Amino acid sequence: MAKPMHPTPRIDQLESGPWPSFITGLKRLANDDGKPYQDMVVDLLGQLETSYETRKGYWKGGTVGVIGYGGGVIPRFTELLDEDKKPKFPAAAEFHTLRIMPPAGMHYTTDILRKMCDVWERHGSGLIAFHGQSGDIMFQGAKTENVQPAFDEFNEMGFDLGGAGPAVRTGMSCVGAARCEQSCANEQKIHRMLVNNFLDDMHRPALPYKFKFKVSGCPNDCMNAIERADMAVIGTWRDDMKVDQAEVKNYVASMGRKKIIDNVITRCPTNALSLNDDDTLTVDNRNCVRCMHCINAMTKALSPGDDKGVTVLMGGKRTLKIGDLMGTVVIPFKKLETEEDYESLVEVAQNAIDFFAENALEHERTGEMIERIGLVNFLEGIGLEVDPNMISEPRQSSYIRMDDWDEEAAKWFERKAAA
Repeated sequence: MAKPMHPTPRIDQLESGPWPSFITGLKRLANDDGKPYQDMVVDLLGQLETSYETRKGYWKGGTVGVIGYGGGVIPRFTELLDEDKKPKFPAAAEFHTLRIMPPAGMHYTTDILRKMCDVWERHGSGLIAFHGQSGDIMFQGAKTENVQPAFDEFNEMGFDLGGAGPAVRTGMSCVGAARCEQSCANEQKIHRMLVNNFLDDMHRPALPYKFKFKVSGCPNDCMNAIERADMAVIGTWRDDMKVDQAEVKNYVASMGRKKIIDNVITRCPTNALSLNDDDTLTVDNRNCVRCMHCINAMTKALSPGDDKGVTVLMGGKRTLKIGDLMGTVVIPFKKLETEEDYESLVEVAQNAIDFFAENALEHERTGEMIERIGLVNFLEGIGLEVDPNMISEPRQSSYIRMDDWDEEAAKWFERKAAA
């Protein structure tokens, strides 16, 4: 017989809003009569209700893993005990998470998804998250004894554990050229080469802290790589944006000049767009910063140029020691046409990880290390030349040219003498 549901008045309130609630999903699992995970989810809801009541979390870590791996499993043991020092909610006393690496671009067949669900119904809680912050498929809720059998089945399907702890974490890439016409790079190839080259660093944590790769195929950065990845690879172009003037006129005819001006032209951050009297568009490509707004708003009329490649940034992360950091450009533009080009990108990643491993403090991300030691030292350490494009705000960076001071001084004295 299934366990009766615990009273959950507090978490019930999470179902009262206008949006779908994870509580509804948990309750559905808790009411799956006959399923092996039913009691586990019932007790999970009981512990969650207690946490909402006491405003305390009751999970602690430990050591749980699979043979041959040092990471990839997140141990969770309950600290919520009754008067006899036994787990208050015994069926959920162990609730470990398996991080499984998704395919590049997150491409699945429905058959694979069904098989994954079947594995987790047999060995876990039935609770799956596509995808966690680190990009993994999060199979949440398994007892220690079921972790190895579950992984063995996932591994037979061709899947591997993702990163956890102070290691290279699971990489992420957008769906890219498979479905998006803005793609400027082979996102899946970049992703797979990085993952394949750093598998040991994922599976056997040996770094000062985590290191993340993320790959976005265009400056829209759907992976949020610039603010979330220690190494972000962003597809871009360096020639002129392509403009279909006939389609521009169609947009103007259908939307009206005022709407185009208000919603597209005036929103260009560098005023690089102008709508002409004949309803054609002029683009000041030298000042275009690839923000993608105009391309997103007028997709049929505007598109990326033909000279495509990637920009590489280092040091993005969320709040830790010194607050949020955006990635710093370390390679303004790199063509990826030959195998040697891709291998040189992997070499940059290898140099960055090696330098990070040797020079970062414990629990310090790459961006924080760069802030501490300085960008010039970091670039020297990973073998890259300093480039003016690495300045975050070039239009506000003051500088004085000294190569023509003598000529300008002579002109000044001539004007002074003439006056």
